[in-house]
Amino acid sequence: MKEFKIALKNTFPIFFTYLFIGIAFGILMNNAGYGILLSVVSAVFIFAGSMQLIMVPMMVSGASLLSIAIMTIFVNARHLFYGIGFIERFRKMGIRYPYMILTLTDETYSVLCSVKYEDDVDTQKADFFIAMLDHFYWIFGCFIGALAGSFLKFDLTGIDFSATAFFLVVVVNQFREYKTKLPFIIAVLCSAVFLVFLGPQKFLIPAMTTTLIMILFFKKPISKHGVIL
Repeated sequence: MKEFKIALKNTFPIFFTYLFIGIAFGILMNNAGYGILLSVVSAVFIFAGSMQLIMVPMMVSGASLLSIAIMTIFVNARHLFYGIGFIERFRKMGIRYPYMILTLTDETYSVLCSVKYEDDVDTQKADFFIAMLDHFYWIFGCFIGALAGSFLKFDLTGIDFSATAFFLVVVVNQFREYKTKLPFIIAVLCSAVFLVFLGPQKFLIPAMTTTLIMILFFKKPISKHGVIL
């Protein structure tokens, strides 16, 4: 099928990214005692790579579902903004509409924005296959990771730091790229204050909420340096 081949060609590079991050998640889940089944179920119904990595240590530490839900909103709020542009495009896809919403990740969004279809291609089918393949890559990576964690006996000490390392790399890259350091200063100060007064178990959500409010308050000076808010 032509549409499937187009989707495979445009998404195959994403396979390797999802594979390795998915493996890390699967190992984390197994190490936390959740097993292969829950790893795969999480990959099917959550499908939020970065949030899934955060979710594991939060569950292990006993965080409430409300805390996890609020954290998910913060981490994936960007989807609300760039997903708006696809509402009409997805709505025309009938029963596939909900699935397209579920599977609109950063990588899928990038492919859908850049892919060029020929006139004889069923664009709706091609869009669906792109989303489906990316979803499959992630599920497969999580499955392989959980499987490896179950059958390969090796020291997993420190694997739970992968989520922290993942976000640390993102923060360092953004810190080096942005001309203004104001958002980072605000985030550090808010986190430090709430950490001191609320402790390590309760500081995160108030700190993130306050950081967001402060960044919006200083929107104009931050935007002058080319940071889009």
